[in-house]
Amino acid sequence: MIFTRGLHEVGDGLFAYLQPDGGWGWSNAGLVTASDSSLLVDTLFDLRCAREMSDALAAVTDGRPIAAAMNTHGNGDHCFGNQLLPHDIPLYATRAADAELRAAGPSVVAGLEHVADSPAWQAFWARTFGRFDFDEVELRPPSELFEGRIDLRVGGRPVTLIEVGPAHTAGDAILHVPDADVVFTGDILFAQGTPIMWHGPVANWLAACTTIADLSPKVLVPGHGPISDVSALDSTRRYLTYLHDEARLRFDAGLDAEAAADDIDLGEFSDWGDRERIVVNVETLYREFDPTRPAPPPPALFVRMAAEWAARHGA
Repeated sequence: MIFTRGLHEVGDGLFAYLQPDGGWGWSNAGLVTASDSSLLVDTLFDLRCAREMSDALAAVTDGRPIAAAMNTHGNGDHCFGNQLLPHDIPLYATRAADAELRAAGPSVVAGLEHVADSPAWQAFWARTFGRFDFDEVELRPPSELFEGRIDLRVGGRPVTLIEVGPAHTAGDAILHVPDADVVFTGDILFAQGTPIMWHGPVANWLAACTTIADLSPKVLVPGHGPISDVSALDSTRRYLTYLHDEARLRFDAGLDAEAAADDIDLGEFSDWGDRERIVVNVETLYREFDPTRPAPPPPALFVRMAAEWAARHGA
């Protein structure tokens, strides 16, 4: 699997921009080119990362300028570089992704630094979002909102945007390039990393994996992690199914969500990065099991993840 920083061609005129190690904030992006124009998939987390990507893309986009862009969902690590896009181009996203981006813009993410003053939180912040600079980021929401699917052309090249959320977030979408059998999956796929289910339900995420597999792609560009093939979807399915079943056992036994997350043995998935995301995943599953259960605010979930991470690392 290819996973070195920078630009990689993944098909005829298709490129992935990768950011190892693929953990918190280190998302991937993609570029679809035709004879005279390009479409950019996602814009990374801060302006430094976005500018470095722009520099790397220049050799490809010279003569094939970016004429459209897409955000696969509303999390900032896929959207906060939007302001560097040409101002007159269409920027596509699902309606739900637009709402999430507006609700959790750069000032909200930057404010997480101060949600707790514990050593565990400060250490966790430093290794996650503290590596990025949000001071100059200005929110640029998408201009073209869709639901379901939309067929576009990049130059004369057909591409399809397909809404597959809610799953990872409320507004997940993928981009399929049928003439090259390539899918840009957004965060439906965290290759070799732990998925995080902010929204669910888990059945929708499993269905999203099936939607991607049914397109018979040869190459998948994940939202995080190395360039992959459909076998990576199988790993995601196994993780989600296993976690659902283990969480259900503990829910039925009366354990609270925090105790359940501590108790589950991740087994074959224990070496995946960012395993502390089990805190959010179990919490989301518990709300699926009991729809009356109130949703904790995201800052509280981040603090709980920090505590789980610190317990494993002695921080």
